[in-house]
Amino acid sequence: MLNFGRTRAQTRSNRSISLGGMDYSDPKRKNNVVGKILLAATLTALCIIMLKQSPTFYSPSPFSLHEEGVIHVLVTGGAGYIGSHAALRLLKDGYRVTIVDNLSRGNIGAVKVLQELFPEPGRLQFIYADLGDPKTVNIIFSQNAFDAVMHFAAVAYVGESTMEPLKYYHNITSNTLVVLEAMAANDVKTLIYSSTCATYGEPEKMPITEVTPQVPINPYGKAKKMAEDIILDFSKNSDMAIMILRYFNVIGSDPDGRLGEAPRPELREHGRISGACFDAARGIIAGLKVKGTDYKTHDGTCIRDYIDVTDLVDAHVKALEKAMPGKVGIYNVGTGKGRSVKEFVKACKKATGVDIKVDYLPRRPGDYAEVFSDPSKIYRELNWTAQYTDLQKSLQTAWRWQKSHQNGYGSPLVMAS
Repeated sequence: MLNFGRTRAQTRSNRSISLGGMDYSDPKRKNNVVGKILLAATLTALCIIMLKQSPTFYSPSPFSLHEEGVIHVLVTGGAGYIGSHAALRLLKDGYRVTIVDNLSRGNIGAVKVLQELFPEPGRLQFIYADLGDPKTVNIIFSQNAFDAVMHFAAVAYVGESTMEPLKYYHNITSNTLVVLEAMAANDVKTLIYSSTCATYGEPEKMPITEVTPQVPINPYGKAKKMAEDIILDFSKNSDMAIMILRYFNVIGSDPDGRLGEAPRPELREHGRISGACFDAARGIIAGLKVKGTDYKTHDGTCIRDYIDVTDLVDAHVKALEKAMPGKVGIYNVGTGKGRSVKEFVKACKKATGVDIKVDYLPRRPGDYAEVFSDPSKIYRELNWTAQYTDLQKSLQTAWRWQKSHQNGYGSPLVMAS
């Protein structure tokens, strides 16, 4: 039987020796600890050296650097209908693109389509953020080397603006100020601003030119005009290159079927007439509601200038190419031809092949009778003119996307022949 209570007769050789109240470690143990420390330090140093020799150790994000021959464009609202089409065009043309969107109106599905089309590093990044947060916006600008901004992000329904005006002044006017301040603080010199013909209100004369008086009659148009005024006032003491594009009623979609318009279901009643036509053709709603048949037009319904989204983004790219430091360009973007709502519905019926039921209702608050553009200035100065001017064909293109994406970007379906 082993005796565990026995006292050792000798002290272990590596035990501390006590002399006069002072402990002295055994030199062999001390050397062993020092050796371990030196070994750990050596291995750490070797790891650092190996990491530094790695080509990615000192490689910051390409989005944070200005690169010769590459123009980096911030597209605000780039997950939305127009913004996503603009991002697609920029990427196709070799630009570097950063999309900032809070997805309140945009679709992450559109961003995923773009990411799949352009997966190469340094081509496209998406940042989820709200432009109403100045601190976040400033961080985004400080961490990215933007060369230009295309500012699309905005709520954009006339009817909704009359019901929720404060939302529109905050989202459009205030947020534009935030973007402009961040540009100034971070030395970003080029702004392409997405504005609207709604800033003109209901002019006495047609067609609308860039010098037509701006007398907006609804909060949407007023908020956009306020944002324009802020930009123009700032430009007077700045060398920024600024382009303001006032465009008319947007229709259509990507001709290759990659992107389309997919508004949130709860916003259908405020949406574009094309979306309402397609919803009626698909049976999502019982029929089309045309608001206002007593306007002073040839058939009593509103007249609008319908511009295809492909033409619209082409105008933005041309504006970006022609932007000059210290200069401001203001342009109408339209076809120069007005079509009535009844004419639009007729074209939509032909495009979809569905005899859409139409209900005629009283006027919508804030609407105006007739609006169409004089696009001669943008043709003269930017060499831009609308190419997709066949209303029925533009609607057919959009209808193809709608039929193959019956749940928007949520669940693409196989297109029926």
